[in-house]
Amino acid sequence: MAVTLPESLREVASHVESTWPEEGCGLIFRGADGAVRVQPMKNLYDRYHQRLPAQFPRTNRTAYFINPPEFARAVDEAEARGEVLISIFHSHADVGAYFSQEDQAMAAPQGVEQHPGIAFLVVAVDQGRVTDARAFRFRQGAFQDLGPETLVNQAP
Repeated sequence: MAVTLPESLREVASHVESTWPEEGCGLIFRGADGAVRVQPMKNLYDRYHQRLPAQFPRTNRTAYFINPPEFARAVDEAEARGEVLISIFHSHADVGAYFSQEDQAMAAPQGVEQHPGIAFLVVAVDQGRVTDARAFRFRQGAFQDLGPETLVNQAP
């Protein structure tokens, strides 16, 4: 069964469907006018896996990694335009929309948020089509499932 993301997140669905059967990833910003902008990013996990397999034991099929300098540049450029980062998104290929233990460990290693206040949108892509989406935010020491509508309808 397919799920329809809010209209403002249509580009998320398009991007993650285009990267299937690998994980897609990117950033979501909100402008001062409330408009949401999606910025797809390249999943570089395979590149790091090839160079450092012990530290990056998975592949693009089951993990994602956004190049830190590219991430920082995207955020800096968005902030210069008056936008704020509200979410990091990624997809799961054929396994459902859930915030895995690895996702949680990357987002809040040892319980410390890497990006305080933002939501993490996980989109299930099954057989090339978006079938589910869940947004998670760190609150009171744990990640809580917010649902995708919350991501675009509430401030970070």
